[in-house]
Amino acid sequence: MEKAGLIPHVITWARSHGFDNIKANIEGYEKPISYERSQDSEKFTPDVTAVNMYTNHYLEVAMKSDSNRSSISKWKLLSELAGMKGGKLYLMAPRGHVRFARDMVSQYNIQAEVVQM
Repeated sequence: MEKAGLIPHVITWARSHGFDNIKANIEGYEKPISYERSQDSEKFTPDVTAVNMYTNHYLEVAMKSDSNRSSISKWKLLSELAGMKGGKLYLMAPRGHVRFARDMVSQYNIQAEVVQM
């Protein structure tokens, strides 16, 4: 199962939950704005951004992987950005990855809603 292959499912979920102005990090969609961390110039591009009730939200596919450190950094950043703007970070976890996502959110104190896909 590949992350990019799940992004269309995230977009479908977002549309069915009233989100619009959807931008996604896949071909055929406008790409979301990338954010760069100043301490090491690492770039983070959200999987999906969407607007609901005039507020921007971030939707990320959450999967167990070898690059957990990178995922945690990205989720922390997006959570902070969403919080500053009154939005929310949604971690979209496919079957078999939900517990991992919930454990990471709890362990690293990330403000996010874990949604099972």
